[in-house]
Amino acid sequence: MKVLLIGSGGREHALAWKIAESPMLTKLYAAPGNAGIAQHAECVSIAPDNVRGLLEFALKEKIDLTVVGPEAPLVAGISDQFRERGLKVFGPSGDAALLEGSKAFSKEMMTKFGVPTAPYEVFTNVKEAKHYAIEAEMPAVIKADGLAAGKGVVICDSSEQAVATLTQMMEEKVFGDAGAKVVIEKKLEGEELSVLVLTDGKKIIPLASARDHKRAYDHDQGPNTGGMGAFSPSMKIPENEIGGIINIAIRPIIDGLAKEGIPYRGVLYAGLMMTKDGPFVLEYNCRFGDPETEVILPRLKSDLLPVMVQIAGGRLEVEALKWHEKACITVVMASGGYPGAYEKGFPIHGLESVRNQPDVVVFHAGTSFNEQKQIVASGGRVLAVTALGENLRAAHERAYQAISKIHFQGGFCRRDIGQKAIEVLK
Repeated sequence: MKVLLIGSGGREHALAWKIAESPMLTKLYAAPGNAGIAQHAECVSIAPDNVRGLLEFALKEKIDLTVVGPEAPLVAGISDQFRERGLKVFGPSGDAALLEGSKAFSKEMMTKFGVPTAPYEVFTNVKEAKHYAIEAEMPAVIKADGLAAGKGVVICDSSEQAVATLTQMMEEKVFGDAGAKVVIEKKLEGEELSVLVLTDGKKIIPLASARDHKRAYDHDQGPNTGGMGAFSPSMKIPENEIGGIINIAIRPIIDGLAKEGIPYRGVLYAGLMMTKDGPFVLEYNCRFGDPETEVILPRLKSDLLPVMVQIAGGRLEVEALKWHEKACITVVMASGGYPGAYEKGFPIHGLESVRNQPDVVVFHAGTSFNEQKQIVASGGRVLAVTALGENLRAAHERAYQAISKIHFQGGFCRRDIGQKAIEVLK
């Protein structure tokens, strides 16, 4: 079958890598793809937000399945437009994708359907928001309501920081219209955990657990990013207890949306805080997490493509997925200055030296080709260096050995991805 994959990041490279393994696949296209995805797919220069262009391409090429990677086109309703033209698409409708597209909507649904989440307030008036922040207990979390490329969440340790953050979001519009409305919520304490599931709106199948590292620098210092690395399985909770978390954090949302006439078809990501009072949902994402996808898919034994086809058709027939017992770690190599301003275009050296290294794969997150056909850094997060191992320690050592062979000007990474979990395992 012919598949169109939409997106250009590390998540999409991992998806392309996995889909390319399927015996069902006859042709894979990626729009727009990147230098790494080009190893597995024919890249076409259509932007993910060009829904009309993507639709015309899918119709012309008689695409059997479209897989939508990033959140923006999903929130914009790309799945609805494709389905209206009789095309199969893996990804939720625009209404269902509001779970990620609007933090306020997401919190409202959690409250309505009984999902544990932090106490919160929603504001569209900056003066009212600042007054609340001055009186609120600190630390607190301020979230831009709309999409902000994973950067619209700020943890504030003081009222002064909260007021400054509100000024940036609501008055200076550092996140554009996404910050016109904000959510201010209590900061929860505990260990973070990512849980991803596949669902057709009724049946739910969990993916392997993973733990993301959001802060830019070692020891969880620096600003929040889209993710600087991850490991799987998460050491915080055994795999056999994931079902209980799903019943608390995901099942009520899936069933609740279905009752509202909004069936959720695709992958749903729940970002959780494991507190002393149990799991609380921090956020939902309407797509595969990044960089969680880069550590989850290498552990997946099952063929992912037929499962996606079933979900796109609204009937998930598979009962469970098969997984490798190996652990996996991915470490993001980022451009200097990320998540702030950074320079592009620096050639990446050393990729060939790790290409055939056993149990190592380098997913490209922000790469392209220059005029000399060199692979260059073209994004904030550039590479996700991923390694499997018999345990987390082995995976950790293998990943960082590979990283030692790759370099580009200004590039940096965290050196402690998975380190806390490894210390616990000691």
